[in-house]
Amino acid sequence: MVLSLYVVLFLALHLLPGVKSSMANLNNNGYDGIVIAINPGVPEDEKLIQNIKEMVTEASTYLFHATKRRVYFRNVSILIPNTWKSKSEYSMPKQESYDQADVIVANPYLKYGDDPYTLQYGQCGEKGQYIHFTPNFLLTNNLPIYGSRGRVFVHEWAHLRWGIFDEYNVDRPFYISSRNTIEATRCSTHITGINVVFKECQGSSCITRPCRHDSQTGLYEAKCTFIPEKSQTARDSIMFVQSLDSVTEFCTAKTHNTEAPNLQNKMCSSRSTWDVIMDSDDFRNASPMKGTDPPPHPTFSLLKSKQRVVCLVLDKSGSMSSEDRLFRMNQAAELYLIQIIEKGSLVGMVTFESLATTLNYLTEIIGDNAYEKITANLPQEASGGTSICSGLRAGFQAIIHSNQSTSGSEIILLTDGEDDQISSCFEEVKQSGAIIHTIALGPSAARELETLSNMTGGYRFYANKDINGLTDAFSRISSRSGSITQQAIQLESKALNITGRKWINGTVPVDSTIGNDTFFVVTWTIQKPEILLQDPKGTKYEASDFKVDKLNIRSARLRIPGIAETGTWTYSLLNKHAKSQMLTVTMTTRARSPTTLPVIATAHMSRSTTHYPSPMIVYAQVSQGFLPVLGINVTAIIETEDGHQVILELWDNGAGADTVKNDGIYSRYFTEYHGNGRYSLKVHAQARNNIARLSLRQQQNRAMYIPGYVENGKIIPNPPRPEVKDDVSEAKVEDFSRLTSGGSFTVSGAPPAGSHTPVFPPGKITDLEAKVKDDHIQLSWTAPGNVLDKGKANSYIIRISKCFLDLQEDFDNAALVNTTSLIPKEAGSIENFEFKPEPFKIENGTKFYIAIQAIHEANLTSEVSNIAQATKFIPPQESSVPALGTKIFATSLAIWGLAVILSIF
Repeated sequence: MVLSLYVVLFLALHLLPGVKSSMANLNNNGYDGIVIAINPGVPEDEKLIQNIKEMVTEASTYLFHATKRRVYFRNVSILIPNTWKSKSEYSMPKQESYDQADVIVANPYLKYGDDPYTLQYGQCGEKGQYIHFTPNFLLTNNLPIYGSRGRVFVHEWAHLRWGIFDEYNVDRPFYISSRNTIEATRCSTHITGINVVFKECQGSSCITRPCRHDSQTGLYEAKCTFIPEKSQTARDSIMFVQSLDSVTEFCTAKTHNTEAPNLQNKMCSSRSTWDVIMDSDDFRNASPMKGTDPPPHPTFSLLKSKQRVVCLVLDKSGSMSSEDRLFRMNQAAELYLIQIIEKGSLVGMVTFESLATTLNYLTEIIGDNAYEKITANLPQEASGGTSICSGLRAGFQAIIHSNQSTSGSEIILLTDGEDDQISSCFEEVKQSGAIIHTIALGPSAARELETLSNMTGGYRFYANKDINGLTDAFSRISSRSGSITQQAIQLESKALNITGRKWINGTVPVDSTIGNDTFFVVTWTIQKPEILLQDPKGTKYEASDFKVDKLNIRSARLRIPGIAETGTWTYSLLNKHAKSQMLTVTMTTRARSPTTLPVIATAHMSRSTTHYPSPMIVYAQVSQGFLPVLGINVTAIIETEDGHQVILELWDNGAGADTVKNDGIYSRYFTEYHGNGRYSLKVHAQARNNIARLSLRQQQNRAMYIPGYVENGKIIPNPPRPEVKDDVSEAKVEDFSRLTSGGSFTVSGAPPAGSHTPVFPPGKITDLEAKVKDDHIQLSWTAPGNVLDKGKANSYIIRISKCFLDLQEDFDNAALVNTTSLIPKEAGSIENFEFKPEPFKIENGTKFYIAIQAIHEANLTSEVSNIAQATKFIPPQESSVPALGTKIFATSLAIWGLAVILSIF
């Protein structure tokens, strides 16, 4: 018997929350804690705030009726940037920040339109990252193009909150239905319209022509556009086109179009959007409100970002003397103060053991003298017990003593010890309004640390054997204000165990988006090494050019004068000692100028906690502004508590864990559990050999642009959108290197290392395509692994039918294809397979549906793939092309004699 665990995996993947710290929550049918944040680069405009309020108010009522009286927006905070003038009505934020906001208002990077979209790259039912509205979208009249702003907000909220996907497809706007009709990709099919090619538009009139058929695909030509009727009776769906007046609902199981080749069907196994919404955490316990009254209007809080306030709360208890922990902490803290914290920030420092000591009240970081006042007080001896609450209380007092509020301030708490009293200050922490970032050092650090981060929206990190783990953690704790050009960027982070009297060499590329405030740091464990550093123009820096720390924490630092040269920097280190020693190399920088957006990388796991046997997904986003960076090598390094490392190459191939190909989100399943406890994540993104490129195409998961409507038989066009021409859809990116910490996550229920029995099946195939060639069918797909997307499957099961529903509802009983000659390739490879569909005959008009399962050698099976369609047609005469005005649902397909390539989800 073939075992199938994908139901278990589905539940395990979706019942635990994502890692992003959204403050939004649902209470008694109303959403509270929604944060809409305005980017510091957006010019001050009172109208922007007013329009946001109007949008949310309208959206609340629309959402209420769309969810059948279940949910509405109750309390919303609008975060004003500190670049705007202060006003009496602005309050101080607590944990609200731009980086953690549900909605951001920011200019697009480059002028490629104002389409609203949601950054969403998780699996079906998983929350997205944020909604992005441009100021132009919020300030101009977009009613004909997108519909009202309130309706657009609900469309995007459904992406963000419930993890559903669009029901249109700009890459496959048409498909051939099981009724042999060409249909627009949409839900529901009750939405009517016409198919035309725009030849020329002037003002409110357009010259159009009927769509011709594409001789290669059998569908309409690439320029063919579906224009909906302005007046409709169809009520769904919001995820197709929310701009139509009649559309007030999501597609249900009754109205859902399972044949449409859209992302909703691909990602959610052809389930309707309403089914997925009803399975969400929000809706499991949300009953419809009684009565007929509309919901109350939302209330708004205006919050203004303040000067950044950070207090280091550092452990100096006796256990910090082991494994060089005090030295490592001091090296990382010094690097943070000199190289990472933004200029103009207020910084204090507290140490604790059984008691806490305030070493520095808040000092403004302006010039070298400011940070030297703090680094001079870094602890030199470790002794005493561990009282984390004493440290936190002292940190709060250091902030208050300097006439600052703890609300919105940040604490960086580092400890290696256990403390059974830590929960005694949880309520104080909540009331403080501070954000607590926690760094657990070593395997014995208090297990409750993560609770502090989770309750305050802070980052969580773990460092142990990786000697650079602390440096990587501190380097990740940048300002959350949205001012990307002020943030430090990590270019290199390497730990090198060098034998006595030996040299080691390395290179670091510096690209033209960075180079300001650049530092090169070397640390050692026994003796200072010989250091040689050379810039791309040949200028050399030697050990004598490096500043050695006065605190004897075994580090040397070079600040590159001016702007670092663009190109490849080379370094050589000589271990002058007779014994082996551990050397580390760290290089950090900032954006080249305030107007240059740097390439940045961020990373996280799909969840912050998991219970075996639940796979997790590693995500890394690489972008410049809001544009994805493609064609690079992205590697994840995951370390367990005992120092075991797993190295994963992340992929942006639209298969396995990766939702969309070429969107700059690099993903991979993680299943190699090595015991319980904390795991850390670090990601290295590298562009080499001049093959990286910047994608200028429109984002996925966005409100659909409508080119026009049909009113009384006449097309009323909308203003054209800015289009990216094919020859400029991508731009080259220089070679670069970026390092980032993805924080930590916690594993429970895992068996001891080496005792695992197979529990993870091969991954689901989501990109199966089929076409007819002569009397054969040709298939292609991306190979899954033996374990999700790792290794290679043992075998494939391919089934074929002339009926779509046979495969969708009863795959195991469909006709089996002989696959004895098909040997699975390594995960991520492109598979090609050709077969003769016996006992079927291929005749003119014959249509086949094909689907695949991959098999593990332990007989674990993948989910059934997307259902691909292969059809053979006779080419029609041009005169048979449907005339302008023909309803799309009535467009019959002639029988053509060519192969049609189509993939249905």
